[in-house]
Amino acid sequence: MTSPSDRAIAAAEAHSAHNYHPLPVVVAAAEGAWMTDVDGRRYLDMLAGYSALNFGHGNPRLVRAAEEQLRRLTLTSRAFHHDRFGDFCEQLAALCGMEAVLPMNTGSEAVETAVKTARKWGYQVKGVPAGEARIVVAEGNFHGRTTTIVSFSTDPEARAGFDPFTPGFVTVPYGDLAAMEAAVDDRTVAVLLEPIQGEAGVLVPPPGYLAGVRELTRRRNVLFVADEIQSGLGRTGATFACEQEDVVPDVYLLGKALGGGIVPVSAVVSSREVLGVFRPGEHGSTFGGNPLACAVGLEVVALLRTGEYQERARVLGERMHAALARLTSAGAVTAVRGRGLWAGVDVAPAAVGAAPGTAGRRLCELLVERGVLAKDTHGDTVRLAPPLVVEEADLDFGLARIAEALGAAAPGGRGPGDGPGPAQQPPAG
Repeated sequence: MTSPSDRAIAAAEAHSAHNYHPLPVVVAAAEGAWMTDVDGRRYLDMLAGYSALNFGHGNPRLVRAAEEQLRRLTLTSRAFHHDRFGDFCEQLAALCGMEAVLPMNTGSEAVETAVKTARKWGYQVKGVPAGEARIVVAEGNFHGRTTTIVSFSTDPEARAGFDPFTPGFVTVPYGDLAAMEAAVDDRTVAVLLEPIQGEAGVLVPPPGYLAGVRELTRRRNVLFVADEIQSGLGRTGATFACEQEDVVPDVYLLGKALGGGIVPVSAVVSSREVLGVFRPGEHGSTFGGNPLACAVGLEVVALLRTGEYQERARVLGERMHAALARLTSAGAVTAVRGRGLWAGVDVAPAAVGAAPGTAGRRLCELLVERGVLAKDTHGDTVRLAPPLVVEEADLDFGLARIAEALGAAAPGGRGPGDGPGPAQQPPAG
């Protein structure tokens, strides 16, 4: 007899497009940092929906805000005002130290909106000749999967078969300030960067890079657009990753955690001068800034104002990176990068008995067997991004299971040859 998991996976394989290659887990419920599958097995979530679940699954404050709004009003379209919109824009702008907000739904929509904003600003404010606006981006970027966005991706999988591509983008190596300086010219309207590149493997740029980009863009009258869709809203131990170098961009792009893992919410946040280039009818969204999204987003902003989640990410992140560094010294991991509760872990293929280029996926499969969920990227790299609400003991459990799966002795834990024991079971819910 097949299990509920087997039946659900078979149905998905038979009737959905195969644009993902999910791990063989069928989640039915979740709370905090833990998920439960349809067979009743519990797993520690070490991915947090690519940072969309920074505040955990079923956060009581966010669920309450959503439930209360669901009973009142969910959608008006922007054809009318509603009573949550102004507060959301005002409070999110204040959190960012900005003046204006343009709400959308998904991260890709925020990026597309920023591209349109930068071009319009370039023509109206900077005076770039019509049709000649250029935006400088970085190699290894991940800003979404729409046609325009994959036009400036350097990932072959994201691009192959989707041309012809949108022109107007110049690509330079990530972290190379000299290359950036050489690429910026009188036609450049914006530099679009992830302060930390997530999909590329949680790549942190060299010290001084973001500050250098900020100085360059200010000097050359170019917008600095920071894509903080994954790195922002507490993930790195600060509200924004740009804060690590005391940098304030011209434009923040936000998403993922802004919707609390409940509804898709994204936003472009900037000055009145920059977002003031739009006039009615030039850009919009039926669902962007809807009452339900604003209610949840307002509560997310309130959570971040306390500073609690930023501090948890900083303190627990130090603990996580220290444990991962020990795996590096043991040889099971070749490199660890990241900041706060976010890490890219390069796995030595021999440590998991995998061929080069497949070690990340193999480690994630071994972790599923041990009650931990994570996600690979680019072959031998695994991304770790537990919810910021994760408890210290639960984080230690996850890190011990990673060490165990890698065949390395976990400090205070068990190696793969030590036999079963309590440390190998998920903590009780």
